[in-house]
Amino acid sequence: MESKGIQTLKAHVALNVKDVGRSVEFYRRMLGLEPSKVRRGYAKFDVETPPLNLTLNENQFGERGALSHMGLQVASTEDVLALRERWRAAGLKTFDEMQTSCCYAVQDKTWVADPDGNEWEAFVVLEDNLPETAPCECGSRTQGAQTTADEHASDEVHATAEGRASVEKQAAIETQAGESCCVTETVVKDGEAVTECVATCCEATPLALTR
Repeated sequence: MESKGIQTLKAHVALNVKDVGRSVEFYRRMLGLEPSKVRRGYAKFDVETPPLNLTLNENQFGERGALSHMGLQVASTEDVLALRERWRAAGLKTFDEMQTSCCYAVQDKTWVADPDGNEWEAFVVLEDNLPETAPCECGSRTQGAQTTADEHASDEVHATAEGRASVEKQAAIETQAGESCCVTETVVKDGEAVTECVATCCEATPLALTR
């Protein structure tokens, strides 16, 4: 917003958060800078690029209210990916939407969410002013993308655990079978009688792992 004779410095966003400490840690990682001010139940981040005065106000609210999401518009897909890698390196969980149609524009984007569920996107607009073919569903789709990512990760962990359990179970069966079918022979070693397994009458069971 520009007006004659008025110098506009920064946009200001004030968020209600349930735990200032947790939120400060998140935004320190997301923005890559330290808060300029921290008080009891309050913190402020003075962002230079893009110009933003972001404040966090501790308030035990029940619902998120009318806020849909927030974002950082960048110049290229390379910038989107660079921000994504910076966020991941800082320990933040991200999910991507590439070549997606959102807000009647084609965009590449990546998302993070703060401890209170406020979602931020880093995005580039590749093609703008698309015709109105369906209602914009940006907010609801981001939550769906996160759910899909979480389910995929859960499936991977479950499959890995099942595979490991299968290996351990098969090894235990083969060990037990080998012991029960062992042909023993008593030999003398170092002047002492020792019983050894010299052959087994059991065939090894083929080991197959499936996912």
